[in-house]
Amino acid sequence: MRVRFSFPALALFLVLTPLAATQERERERRREVREHEHQNESYWHSIFADFFMGPEKRDEFRWTGRIAPGATLEIKGINGRITAVASTGREIELVALKRGRRHDPKLVEIEFVEHDGGLTICAVYPSSDDRKNECKPGKTGRMSVRNNDVNVEFSLKVPAGVSFVARTVNGSVHADGLGGDVAGYTVNGSVQLDAQGRAQAETVNGSIRATLGKVDWKDPVAFRTVNGSVRVSLPASANASVRVETVNGGIESEFAMSGVTKTRRSLSGTIGSGGRELQINTVNGSVALRRAG
Repeated sequence: MRVRFSFPALALFLVLTPLAATQERERERRREVREHEHQNESYWHSIFADFFMGPEKRDEFRWTGRIAPGATLEIKGINGRITAVASTGREIELVALKRGRRHDPKLVEIEFVEHDGGLTICAVYPSSDDRKNECKPGKTGRMSVRNNDVNVEFSLKVPAGVSFVARTVNGSVHADGLGGDVAGYTVNGSVQLDAQGRAQAETVNGSIRATLGKVDWKDPVAFRTVNGSVRVSLPASANASVRVETVNGGIESEFAMSGVTKTRRSLSGTIGSGGRELQINTVNGSVALRRAG
């Protein structure tokens, strides 16, 4: 069977193909320019901060320890990014870099709470009223800064078989190559997760990039942001019931789906045999569902 192209269609294809490549190169150039501008802004911000608020004070906390395989390691901060990579051994390695100008970083304590689910580690700021800040697992506890300018950056090495949860407010979450389940939550910052297990993420002002090694979750898995794009990569053998929503942005999927319902702002359908619920939501940003690998 011969496939015939009309001359106008062929001409349009020949014009649009290089145009798309040119547009992609232009987007990449703009991203590089924005990154360079951000570096310059950070440099001048540091110079002015030294002049008006005095030199930066630093304090570093280090810890090495173990938790049982299958347990969860949770990190809770407020101001500062959280970064985790895979450990080659069986121990957790933690470094908390505390930095501040107006306030003393040494007054921000790193507290540990052991519980049935694993271990929670928090950056606990000095209390500024009668209510005491308290480190507790999950969404419980009290974490308040009250204009304290100390920034706490957590850097970790996480052993295989340990689940990892990162929670912060002003800062990004980045977990790369972890051997267990991963979850990342922030408000102002991006979330980037790469795990051999399951993953989920939530932010408000920032993009989400997630790669899942397993899709055997039982409860619904969600990736949500308000201002930012979302890209989720699943194994080619994934089975899931997908619901995607965005207000201002496009939707792309590399997976064949059955029972598809698609509008300009939403996409729902079944990958493989379905069953497991996957929800992806944003308001201002595009959504892409990719095949991992």
